[in-house]
Amino acid sequence: MTSDVLQEKYAVDALAALAQPNRLALFRLLVQAGEGGLPAGEIAKRLGLPNSSLSFHLAHLERADLIARTRDGRSLIYSADYAAMNRLVGYLMENCCGGKGCVTELTDSLERIAS
Repeated sequence: MTSDVLQEKYAVDALAALAQPNRLALFRLLVQAGEGGLPAGEIAKRLGLPNSSLSFHLAHLERADLIARTRDGRSLIYSADYAAMNRLVGYLMENCCGGKGCVTELTDSLERIAS
């Protein structure tokens, strides 16, 4: 497969994973939590999701390479994969509007959100 095809497949998989309200809320929570991430129990509590539903959504985001999982003793810690998020945003920006105008607007919007 060519690099372009792989990038497109990644973008489609990532966007499909985020195209569900609970997964989008979960990803947003992990992005906002920072690099330290959150334990699964805390995620379930904050989102009001039963453990079985949370596990399903976490697995979906992991398969799409949008989040990472680490173990801390008996706890599973989940965090957003910022490199993956940047790849997705970069792909969208590169292929958005043929790069005309919207890239600057999107960059400005992302900077406002981050600050």
